[in-house]
Amino acid sequence: MTGRGIDQILPHPGDPALREPSVTDARTYVNLADLAGGSFRRPVGFGWPWGDALAVLDDYAPDIRLFNLETAITAGGRFAHGKAVHYRMHPGNLPCLTLVRPDVCVLANNHVLDFGPRGLADTLDTVAAAGIAAVGVGRDVEQAHRPVVLPLPSGGRVLIAAGGMASSGIPRDWAATANRPGVALVPDLSHRSADALAERALVRKRKGDLAVVSLHWGSNWGYTVASDQVRFARRLVDAGVDLVHGHSSHHPRPIEVYRGKLILYGCGDLINDYEGIRGFQAYRGELRLLYFATFDRGEGTLAALRMVAMETKKLRLRHVSCDDAEWLRSSLEHISLRFGTRVGREPDGTLSVRIA
Repeated sequence: MTGRGIDQILPHPGDPALREPSVTDARTYVNLADLAGGSFRRPVGFGWPWGDALAVLDDYAPDIRLFNLETAITAGGRFAHGKAVHYRMHPGNLPCLTLVRPDVCVLANNHVLDFGPRGLADTLDTVAAAGIAAVGVGRDVEQAHRPVVLPLPSGGRVLIAAGGMASSGIPRDWAATANRPGVALVPDLSHRSADALAERALVRKRKGDLAVVSLHWGSNWGYTVASDQVRFARRLVDAGVDLVHGHSSHHPRPIEVYRGKLILYGCGDLINDYEGIRGFQAYRGELRLLYFATFDRGEGTLAALRMVAMETKKLRLRHVSCDDAEWLRSSLEHISLRFGTRVGREPDGTLSVRIA
């Protein structure tokens, strides 16, 4: 979430005006972070929000880097009517995104249209000009539903389809249609909807390919995964999907390995401007995770899942203490036990899912 307060600390901050019930200036969130973690000089460099995560990404050097980008990238557009919270990042701050070299940005979420069709068009144009694939939105429904296909260095491909649900805060009238730009909206948690979403990722799948569905769903806070969400995710796997990449919650949610395939019910935020916001301290929202999943390409099964724990301070990611890493490990394991998932800790502090 590189908009709003994060945008304001970068070299090219956009218009800080907001229309939230209690906040009318995005710099307020920067001031709250100052109070929580200590003040710092602005503007910061483009790499500041990523902090220690930059070296972690370089060390792991993943073949495919997949992010949910939860902001419009625009200097124009109009505030979406009826929304309480709006996120935008100035296009001049795009290097904050490109320096981590994302291959794919999922845009099927509840902030991509915060500044209307103009803001969406600007976002698509800016991302495309940077050579980043976008998935889950489009200028019409055909483009919004179109999967991204990426080659792997060692052969085979990754096929990625994305969708979003109203449960995450996406207005239903944001759904893309034949003559309206918008989001690939998943209407419900039915088998029919799961099969349709899976088919987008599977229609071009060949032997040796991996199929991914990225899904923006569920509430911002809370560990509960409803039974119909579990059924939906498992239906995707039963159809042939190898990874379900869930997001929306501001903190990590349970992890399941189902039939050898990885289901992340909610990855939590990685970057946001929530540092000084109070009210949900029990979830330790300042603690973040980078997920590194390795797959057996022959079967699409999970070979390993490593997670690197980070925390945010002064709106910048840094390594966590041993105690905080243990808190995350214990919490993840506790909320994932219903799925039989065990979370361990490696000697270097990395968290790992134990594959049966």
